[in-house]
Amino acid sequence: MSSHPPVTWIKHPLAASDPDAAGGVVVQDGRIIEAVAAGQTPRTRVEQTFDASRHVLLPGLVNTHHHFYQTLTRAYSPALNKELFPWLTTLYDVWANLDEAQLALASELAMVELLMSGCTTVADHHYVFSGALEHAIDVQVETARRLGVRAALTRGSMSVGREQGGLPPQSVVQDEATILDESTRLIDAYHQRGEGAMVTLALAPCSPFSVSRELMVDSARLAEQKDVRLHTHLAETEDETQYCQKLFGMRPLDYLEATGWLSDRTWLAHGIHFNDDEVARLGQAGTGIAHCPSSNMVLGSGMCRTLELEAAGCPVGLAVDGSASADHSNLAEEMRQAMLIGRLRYSPSQVRHQDVIRWATEGSARCLGRSDIGGLKVGQQADLALFRLDEPRFSGAENPLAALLLCGAHRADRVMVAGQWRVADGQPLDVDLGELMARHNAAAMRLRRAV
Repeated sequence: MSSHPPVTWIKHPLAASDPDAAGGVVVQDGRIIEAVAAGQTPRTRVEQTFDASRHVLLPGLVNTHHHFYQTLTRAYSPALNKELFPWLTTLYDVWANLDEAQLALASELAMVELLMSGCTTVADHHYVFSGALEHAIDVQVETARRLGVRAALTRGSMSVGREQGGLPPQSVVQDEATILDESTRLIDAYHQRGEGAMVTLALAPCSPFSVSRELMVDSARLAEQKDVRLHTHLAETEDETQYCQKLFGMRPLDYLEATGWLSDRTWLAHGIHFNDDEVARLGQAGTGIAHCPSSNMVLGSGMCRTLELEAAGCPVGLAVDGSASADHSNLAEEMRQAMLIGRLRYSPSQVRHQDVIRWATEGSARCLGRSDIGGLKVGQQADLALFRLDEPRFSGAENPLAALLLCGAHRADRVMVAGQWRVADGQPLDVDLGELMARHNAAAMRLRRAV
């Protein structure tokens, strides 16, 4: 009797983002082994079918930037109605009290919320390390493995506290040697390489205003030595530009280049305030941009120049950003936001629904340095998101693919990661959602009381 996983046909979807897969995809051993043309049947002998005739089929969405721990400080009154710098200084004193139990719950809640929105590759930028958070990334790896999601985790860092003119309190900054040693340990312990990798690690000093120049330089060297990627916040606000000009005598991108970061190994969160010359330089280097539309709007940071950056050669992906600025971890909703703000900056004909779906899948995968996810091509990973259009918001919709964004899809009905169903009937499998939310809410209350 054969022990291999059954060959499964995701059969005749209502619509698919890739026209070549209009008849669905055939999945075996965690990979797509055939894309079926519209109205056709597979050439491969299939053993199971999943009737997708009421579903819109997308590659699993890929998130490129998040802060899982921030799910504990959503809609936090003292931080409301503030721009980035005062928002950060208000919340740093709360986040300084995080412990590993709280982080584990925050990470699980964020990953589950992302999964339910159709996201199969979650990303996190964790940079708050206190004495109670020595094993934060280890906790996140364990959580991702238990949930069966793909995870692009980053070892963030802060080394410049308030005593040195930075924004964070001294209790959450670390010295450079500790940061680099711990980064090396995590890469050696968890970073997977090659197609199908479930956990990857990257190095992610928080931002130019919270780490030293030496740490930026040494992180770039370590990333090259270990062949991992680099990630940071950059060009998010005009305040940041003024800070860099005052402290370093140069604009943020010039500082990035001076520290060895301007390359195709790097992807940047936000990337809003670049001039024409900088856009060209980023494109020539192949540096990725994690577009965070909701967060940019909530904090009033500005509009990312997505079309110019992509035309110049930058991979452009989408991100939900931290749940204390975007206040959600829903990548399906983020697609709609990206389309709407894109049309405000450009025009409806320039920012089509197909373009935004590409950013959330293939573009995001490229930001993470991956070609094995983010598509429905033969050989790619069987990471799939299937959405039903059976809510009142979709009633009367003629174009199913466009309806996902125009009518506001927010929850996937089925989600597959590496050939395994992780969401069915809109609910995460093997997760007691009510119990998780109760524990998460209790952790959030405990964190707030500690201030």
